[in-house]
Amino acid sequence: MGDNHFVYKDVEGTSTQWDDIQRKLGNLPAKPPAFKPPAFTPTDDEDSKPRNKSWIENKIQEELEDLEDDPDLDDDRFLEEYRKKRLAEMREATKVMRFGSVIPISGMDFVREVSQASSDVWVVVLLYKEGLAECALLLGCLEELATKYPGTKFVKIISTDCIPNYPDCNLPTILVYNNSAVKATYVGLHHFGRRCTAEVVALALCQSDPVLNDGQSGGNQSREAVIEGVRQRFIEKVVTQHEEDNDDAYSSD
Repeated sequence: MGDNHFVYKDVEGTSTQWDDIQRKLGNLPAKPPAFKPPAFTPTDDEDSKPRNKSWIENKIQEELEDLEDDPDLDDDRFLEEYRKKRLAEMREATKVMRFGSVIPISGMDFVREVSQASSDVWVVVLLYKEGLAECALLLGCLEELATKYPGTKFVKIISTDCIPNYPDCNLPTILVYNNSAVKATYVGLHHFGRRCTAEVVALALCQSDPVLNDGQSGGNQSREAVIEGVRQRFIEKVVTQHEEDNDDAYSSD
């Protein structure tokens, strides 16, 4: 025989008068709170944001390039001009800050990486060989300068890959290139004084031209400004080393 009983369910959250009486008497548990969906919060709509200077500044280079065909900006000359300005600044920053290390190259790479480098880029070429202490010393100085002056291109190449039968007694050798021409040549370590440090090498490189570019000026620094920057870095380095030596001496006491 089938079960003909059923339970009637009202709308969720409702309660009968009898249930309310039973709850007052403590015979039923308290009525659970009615379900309430969370408040609706619309997501940010990019198209609804006000188009102003701040809106342009928050965009990355690719987004600014995509806005080139935006008809709304064509109608707002200020925004379009500001977009072009911001895009030019980003491109210049990317253009200048593109190095930062000593790049190893082969003989086949020389023309592309050095001779055909952009005319606004100075290229410092180190001719070296593995196992020579003098080469290792100068390479260490150039690696330090490469990180401080990422707007200058530093490369290294095995001497005989660059110039067949180049004598080891001439190593290390530095060639400075700009606009497809050799601007300076330094054969051996004697050009850098009794102590070959990054600062001494920097001053030598900038003896006649503003070879070093720290990536902050867009390549427009004068030779004097570069040399002054090198001097300031040297002073900061000496002061820092002096403070560290004093701290070590104090700790040992």
